Amino acid sequence: MLFFLNTLLLFHHLNAKAENTLCRMMGDTKYPLFSKEGDVTIGAVFAVRSKETLPSFAFTQKPQPLSCSSVTLRDFRIAQMMLFAIEEINRNGILLPNVSIGYRIYDTCGSRLSSMSAIMTLMNNQEFEASQKCNGQTPIHAIIGETESATTVILSRTTGPFKIPVISHSAGCDCLSNRKDFPSFFRTMSSDYYQGRALAVLVKHLDWTWVGAVNSDNDYGNYGMEIFLNAAKKEGICVEYSVKFYRTEYEKLQKVIKTMKRGTAKVVVAFVSFFEMELLVEQLSIHNITGIQMVGVVGWITSKTLITPNTFRVMKGSLGFAVRKINIEGFIDFVMNVFWDTAISCSQRHTNLSQAELNCSRPQDLFVLKNYSEDVPEHRYISNVYKAVYAVAYALRSLLKCRERGGCEKDLTIQPQQMVEALKKVNFTVKFGDRVWFDSTGAAVAQYEVVNWQQDKNGSIQFKAVGYYDASLPPDQRFVLNTENIIWAGGQLEKPQSVCSESCPPGTRKAGQKGRPVCCYDCIPCADGEISNETDSNNCMQCPREYWSNAERNACVLKAVEFLSFTDVMGIVLVFFSLFGVGITVLVTVLFYSKKDTPIVKANNSELSFLLLYSLTLCFLCSLTFIGRPTEWSCMLRHTAFGITFVLCISCVLGKTLVVLMAFKATLPGSNVMKWFGPVQQRLSVLSFTLIQALICVLWLTISPPFPYKNMKYYKEKIILECSLGSTVGFWAVLGYIGLLALLCFILAFLARTLPDNFNEAKFITFSMLIFCAVWITFIPAYVSSPGKFTVAVEIFAILASSFGLLFCIFAPKCFIILFKPEQNTKQYLMGKTQSKSY
Repeated sequence: MLFFLNTLLLFHHLNAKAENTLCRMMGDTKYPLFSKEGDVTIGAVFAVRSKETLPSFAFTQKPQPLSCSSVTLRDFRIAQMMLFAIEEINRNGILLPNVSIGYRIYDTCGSRLSSMSAIMTLMNNQEFEASQKCNGQTPIHAIIGETESATTVILSRTTGPFKIPVISHSAGCDCLSNRKDFPSFFRTMSSDYYQGRALAVLVKHLDWTWVGAVNSDNDYGNYGMEIFLNAAKKEGICVEYSVKFYRTEYEKLQKVIKTMKRGTAKVVVAFVSFFEMELLVEQLSIHNITGIQMVGVVGWITSKTLITPNTFRVMKGSLGFAVRKINIEGFIDFVMNVFWDTAISCSQRHTNLSQAELNCSRPQDLFVLKNYSEDVPEHRYISNVYKAVYAVAYALRSLLKCRERGGCEKDLTIQPQQMVEALKKVNFTVKFGDRVWFDSTGAAVAQYEVVNWQQDKNGSIQFKAVGYYDASLPPDQRFVLNTENIIWAGGQLEKPQSVCSESCPPGTRKAGQKGRPVCCYDCIPCADGEISNETDSNNCMQCPREYWSNAERNACVLKAVEFLSFTDVMGIVLVFFSLFGVGITVLVTVLFYSKKDTPIVKANNSELSFLLLYSLTLCFLCSLTFIGRPTEWSCMLRHTAFGITFVLCISCVLGKTLVVLMAFKATLPGSNVMKWFGPVQQRLSVLSFTLIQALICVLWLTISPPFPYKNMKYYKEKIILECSLGSTVGFWAVLGYIGLLALLCFILAFLARTLPDNFNEAKFITFSMLIFCAVWITFIPAYVSSPGKFTVAVEIFAILASSFGLLFCIFAPKCFIILFKPEQNTKQYLMGKTQSKSY
């Protein structure tokens, strides 16, 4: 408790001592470049000069003040515009009727050290009387500046604890949008959040997917480039390299130049401030790096000081976003005349040389610009300074409760926080038509012009407007670009291409290259059955089942339907042999009919021979049902016709075999077997065997008949139109029944082959059945393994081969005897009465 009381007393003592402390300046007084007293005061810090010379630090005497040189025309015009706006407000007396605005403008020399010194001086009075005490009040109501984001961050962080409002005319860094860190910061331009996204939109709009990126190594460049890179990634833009440097880092600058030289990207996005861009352009000229399409930002794209004959050769055709160009009435006249008589009261009319020296010492190097105004229209930030001054005036009007007739209550004390709150509420329109207000981050709405570096017929360089970006419009209307009016890098009229890989045409897909960005890829042709019908397709689409890709792989076409048709070479050959078989069979039938009374025809039941010839004709003809486009009826007909006709044929052969056996049995003493297998029984046996097959076919067609089927398994590129068996059991039952009869016939014929007779028909039946069985045994594996229409061809071949085998083996020997050996066509010869060789 005692320790707490002691601590409290100590703090009270220190506080009382502080209140009695007199304010005094540490170091030399820093005087403003331009100043004027008024009822209210606006401060400003601009880099009117860009080079700072440090004094020698010998530590033997007090250091001399920093000296500045090299006037920056842009910031000088900005300072002039501030004075113009203040003079305009003071002169018309409408906005602040009985209140005059004063100003104190400091030159920072483009140095953070000088900038800090100017800020501290602004927040305090220039000189203090010995009796003055530190009252915590600042004489400045608002500060306008700085030009660069990095120094504006320093300014805002320094003034932030004191709630002094800072209004920047050109600091675009998105970092300044953080109201927690910068609660009293405002700007009359937009955040670079919009500019970074707009750059990505521009690059995407021009189909540049492979770009390089260079940025200043400060808050402005780092934050801006981060926004662009994120937006570019979302837009599908690849960045080959992203390098940065600061104006004092020569080695890093050389590294940037080497990177740009080695790079393959034809487009470079340069998110750099004016000072870094001066150095970069100079090095590009020295190294003769041309043909690169530079895409710039508001920080440098309209800076005429960057243009020289050497640099324009490198930078010709540059494209980028700029603050809108606005002509403010009366400003050029002010620059040429009024400014020099009011802001700088220095002319040769002074008779008092000491007074002239005092007034002219600080701005002496500015007098070279006294009669120069050609650059004024190109300085686009000056309109933002005009808006900033008027924003302060409108905030003061609100706080001082100004009325048109009653004037303002000028004796009111304005606290910095009040000024901040008043600025948040300003909403007015300036004389050139722009509406001024601040959003929740303290920034203005994003409105940019797209400008292009062009050379007119007279040789002068122009920043020609070729489009715009307006964030206040709907998304589909924000960006407009007229590419027809653009002169591209190197003065070319044709837009440069900047891609890592050429576009993949339809019929191909993109395949990423290992270890490289997504914009670097190979074009891989789509696989069979897949297509891509657009450029730069990531994937190929699978065609529907009944479609196939065309040769170019860019469209799906109907698959070719394949079946064994009458017009195919194979179909024609099979039809020929089928009809040839029919013809031979008919000729044999005619021959047999003409010789029906001869012994060789009458032997072994001529009725069965004619029935066999008829069934063989049907066998040859049924093969035709397998050719042609399969239909529901043709599928059912081909298998049933095949099954029934072949059973009829084998039944006849079986009947003939039994006749041979029974005939020889009948010659034995006491045998009465022929009465049991006479003509009637032969007919009934053929009919019975055939009816069994017919019954099997009827059951097959009833339960699960064959049907047309589109087979897509064998070939991916075509459809095999075939007859599905429906029930495989039915098919193999039909085939098995034929095989059973053929096997039985073969066994019986084989047994009867040695019976005594000069013309033992059993021998030829044995040969025919041997061929028949061999054909159909071979048919089974061939049928199962043959693809598509060859399956049908194998089945037709089996039908024809077996039919020809039966026809030639059974009937060829008889025809030979009838035509060429008529002397053997006798009963005695056939009964073996003459000498003959045994088989």
